[in-house]
Amino acid sequence: MFSINALELGLIFSIMTMGVFVSLRILNIPDLSVDGSIVLGLAVSSYFTIHGMPILGIFLSFFAGTLAGAVTGLLITKMKIQPILAGILTMTALYTVNFRIMGRPNLDLPVETKRLGNDYYTIFTPFEELLGKDWHVVIVVSLIVLIIAVLLYLFMKTQIGISLRATGDNEHMVRATSINADGMKVLGLALANGLVSLSGGIWAHQQQTADISNGLGMLVASLAAIIIGEVIFKKTNVISGILAAISGIIIYRYIYSIALTFGLRGEDLKLITAVIVVGIIGIKMIRFKDIFAKLGSGNGGGKNA
Repeated sequence: MFSINALELGLIFSIMTMGVFVSLRILNIPDLSVDGSIVLGLAVSSYFTIHGMPILGIFLSFFAGTLAGAVTGLLITKMKIQPILAGILTMTALYTVNFRIMGRPNLDLPVETKRLGNDYYTIFTPFEELLGKDWHVVIVVSLIVLIIAVLLYLFMKTQIGISLRATGDNEHMVRATSINADGMKVLGLALANGLVSLSGGIWAHQQQTADISNGLGMLVASLAAIIIGEVIFKKTNVISGILAAISGIIIYRYIYSIALTFGLRGEDLKLITAVIVVGIIGIKMIRFKDIFAKLGSGNGGGKNA
């Protein structure tokens, strides 16, 4: 069952999952501040869009996210706080920050821009007539996702990117080679949360509204998407990881969309997300057990012979 809205959201959220890929798969740090960072992007982007500066709002949403990620990184590296707790602290603080930026729990961009006399609502508005009302969002976001994916891949091939990947693989070895592992962690978390916040900024333009509770469950959705994607693209290199992040969230959004067509309510979908994650992990574990069983039977056969 095809849904343009599911494709739009899948592409937008793929930027978020690429950010989670950086923190979780590259750095091996479970960053729980995602739910707050994506709302930060929504809040910053909405604020500047309302005041007639939608493009500036997109760039500043990324910058705001990098600051949030840097705070999490500093809590981990300088204050020696456990990564999970550091993420929770940042997410908790961001709730107040996001509320202060928005001024109230939710904003409706078209209504607010009209009140201020602005006719330019979102970054997608200029492309509506050029690319068609149905597909202009998909086309624009696809180009943005492609650019970000290529830039992320190229960055991971630079000296800094290699150092970042090495920090996640073997921190002790990195420290022995005089690479600033703490600096790499701060940089990686800043980049990850910047991408998450950028996703939120673009999401605000797509749905033309922002709510303080929009971030609930986004981390779990990202984890589910990455796990789904890794079933398709085996994690062997950066390219496969990026492709897994993008494809996984699109598949997840379609599952989400199909569930809605069966009359399920929003609160029911959280349970579905949990079931999907457990199911995918279970499938992967069964595969691993089969492999180990075959290896074991092969070794046993050799001994008996």
